[in-house]
This record gives sequence, structure tokens and C-alpha cells, in this order.
Amino acid sequence: MAIDENAVRRALGAVTLGGTPLPATGRLSAIAIDPAGRVSLSVAIEPAEAGALEPLRKAAEEAVRAVPGVTGAFVSLTADRPAGAAPPPRPATGGPGPRPAGPPRPQAVPGIRSIVAVASGKGGVGKSTLACNIAVALARSGLRVGLLDADIYGPSAPKLFGLSGKPNLRDGRLLEPLEAHGVKVMSIGFLVDESSAMIWRGPMVTSALTQLLREVAWGELDILIVDMPPGTGDAQLTMAQTVPLAGAVIVSTPQDLALIDARRGVAMFQKVEVPILGIVENMSSFACPCCGTVSDVFGKGGARREAEVLGVPFLGEVPLAIGIRELSDAGRPVVAFGEGPQAEAFAAVAAGLSARLAAGAGSRPGPRIVIE
Repeated sequence: MAIDENAVRRALGAVTLGGTPLPATGRLSAIAIDPAGRVSLSVAIEPAEAGALEPLRKAAEEAVRAVPGVTGAFVSLTADRPAGAAPPPRPATGGPGPRPAGPPRPQAVPGIRSIVAVASGKGGVGKSTLACNIAVALARSGLRVGLLDADIYGPSAPKLFGLSGKPNLRDGRLLEPLEAHGVKVMSIGFLVDESSAMIWRGPMVTSALTQLLREVAWGELDILIVDMPPGTGDAQLTMAQTVPLAGAVIVSTPQDLALIDARRGVAMFQKVEVPILGIVENMSSFACPCCGTVSDVFGKGGARREAEVLGVPFLGEVPLAIGIRELSDAGRPVVAFGEGPQAEAFAAVAAGLSARLAAGAGSRPGPRIVIE
């Protein structure tokens, strides 16, 4: 059934901002409708409005889903506008626009017992490969596990898990995660072409992350692993401030250059009161497959020493190995298909993480009032 764009606009007219129908505010982008009946659009906002306008975004999605023929709706909030352009117009009627909102309160995701962020201060340290194999190892230990690929700009989960295709929609509202090796997986990579560049700014990324986390039919999970993008930007703050993270695992290679950024990652999570569950040293050593000689290509023990200095747990070392690269490129997690020291190293890190969670290491301290 062909979807009439005018019908979508009429439906959006029931959603108001300051008493003005949304299509009349001048904030709507072009409306995109794909052959499968999915509708996507964005609403222009000021960055400070993101929290206050989240209910409006949800209401717009509900209105679009009610249009006959629509199989899914994706509405995002974006501050993307040409340099020097005027801010989005405020409604002509009603009171002043929404006030800037303070940091949102973390809200639990129904059905998920623990959410763990796997992060790094910089890219290229093997964080996504580690997150994938930790998730599979936890699933093989009998836990109910999911993985959210939170790297909007460079999603890796589809490749690492060997998954492709678009998620199904449940009741026209919830995305059903794809599954491999006992892990439920969700990624923006399932929703866009592999070669597409995601040219999105902060509020749009935040909106997409919120949907990929909260509008997915995860079911009951013991643990959700969140593969974070590298760095300490919008995605990290969104997860830390809006989700009750059980803690964060920081991944680094042994050399000083990577450890500088790992320190920043630890400091960022500590600043927003997210417990550090441990540091992992990836690409720790390289054993030549021909002669067996072990070489410390990136150094050795740097992450362990850094963990001691920072006073956080050290979860283990993962070697640099050709087999890890080959299996990862083939969409075959090492823990599921490989044997020997590489698989054992990933499994040991997962066991250490599971033990930390079982011991209550991820519980956040209550607020403390200091009177000076």
C-alpha cells in the first residue's frame, strides 16, 4: 500500500509544540518513505532542547505509526543546520519555548538486569572485537546476553557476528534484535547500507542511541554489553546520564600513547559516577605462528600497571594473533569457533567481569551531601 506523504503530515498536525501543529513550526525535515513502508524524518532543535522535546519526538512517532500502510517510524531530533543559520523558529502562539533541561535521571531498561559499557579512550585498540567475544563467552556460560552496538558512525557488530538484514518490527513499534551465538544484537548497521556515511550531529546521535536501546524487544537479559564508540563524547555521556550502567570496562593496548587515552576514559566514567569494572590489555603480545617466538609489539604490561596506579581492577590480557583477525573478518567470534590461548583469554576476561558483577561491584554509591 502506497503511503501518502500528505497523510503523514496531517497525522503530525495532531502533535503540537507550544500550541502550534508540528508541520507549521518550520522545524520538520523532508519526509522519507522507503518501499517497505518505513517513514523517517527529523525535527530541528537547539541542543539545549533535546531533553525537553523527547516526549514530542515519541508523540510524533506514534502519530506516524497510526497512518495506514506505515510499518515503522523513525523520528529524530537534530541540531544540524547550516553554519550561520538562524535557530529553529519558535511557535507564534503559546508561552516561551522549553527551558534547557538539566542532566536526565538514569532510567532502567525493563527486563535487563545489568548494563555494562565496553569503552576505550581511542579507536583501533580492538574494543569491538573484545565486546563481541565477551558477550559470546557470557552467553556460553549460561547467561542471557544482548549486545548493543552504540558506535553510530562506525558500527562493527554486523561484521563481527556475521549478521545481515533488517530487524523485524513487532507491533509496528519495537525492533526485534538479530541473534547469533546466543547473543541478541542490535546495531545501526542493520538499518543503513554498509557503505553509507552517518553524517549526524550530537542530538541526532543521542536520539538514535535512545531508540536502539529502549525501542528494541530485548526480552529478559541478565546482561547487556554496550560496545561504545571510542572517545569521551555525546554517546558516552548519553549512556552514563540516562542509563543506570552497572559499570564500564576500559580496553587499551599496552603502549603509553594508548594508555593516555585510557586514563581519560576512566576519568570520564568516574566523573559521572559509573563504576570501573576493570581494564583489559588487548594486543598484549604476539607469538609468531612459524617459529613461536613471542614479541611484545606494543609493549607489555602497560595496562596492568595503569590499573594498579588508578586503583581499578585488571581483568586480563588478550594476545595479538592472526587467528583473531581471520575469524573476526569472517564473522566467527573466536570464543565460539576458536580454541587455544586466544579463546581462553577472552573467556577469562568474561569470567572476571561476571564475577565482579556477581560480587556487586557495579552498584553505584548513593548521593552524598557535603556542607562547607
